[in-house]
Amino acid sequence: MNTAVTATRIPPQQAKRAAIAKAKALATEVPAHIGSTPATQFRGDPDIFGRLVEDHDHHRALLAMISATHGHSPERERLFVELVKEIKGHAAAEEQALWSSVMRNPDTTEDARHAVAEHKEMDELMADLAARDMASPGWLRRFATLRDEYLHHIREEEQEQFVAAQEHLSDSDLRYMRAVFERRKKQEKAGATIEKKLRQ
Repeated sequence: MNTAVTATRIPPQQAKRAAIAKAKALATEVPAHIGSTPATQFRGDPDIFGRLVEDHDHHRALLAMISATHGHSPERERLFVELVKEIKGHAAAEEQALWSSVMRNPDTTEDARHAVAEHKEMDELMADLAARDMASPGWLRRFATLRDEYLHHIREEEQEQFVAAQEHLSDSDLRYMRAVFERRKKQEKAGATIEKKLRQ
């Protein structure tokens, strides 16, 4: 598989629509109204940050679609499983491709640590949801907590942490990181499991 990065920037709205369409393909009957998204300079970029934002938009669509489902429906279950595997694969690959390098720079170490800590928090929230009955009245409320926390996390990455990290990375670093991310994401997502553990 060729993981070379083309140097062509995709128009931001086109990149966003493509990410949403990817989610819609999983459950065409469920709406994916993600509304406006935070401004980011990276949407559609051919480097690591553009690729991460592409995933973020895909995740935004999955979150919106799950919010539009009811009870323990096949759509809710399918979308939730996809969301968990997507976020786990994305986070692990992001940590390996981006944050492991960024952490070595004293100017960006704290951003990297913060992002990785929030990934662990998302894992715990997803495990808690997976351990609960999707048909229970409280499931969607708990899901809203995950959604809100994750949306905050990716907004912070896109508007603050990626901006800070970019200042310390060369163009070749960014292209290399995207190639690493592409390879690792595929492997990490394939190996992702749905853990079930109630939060204390």
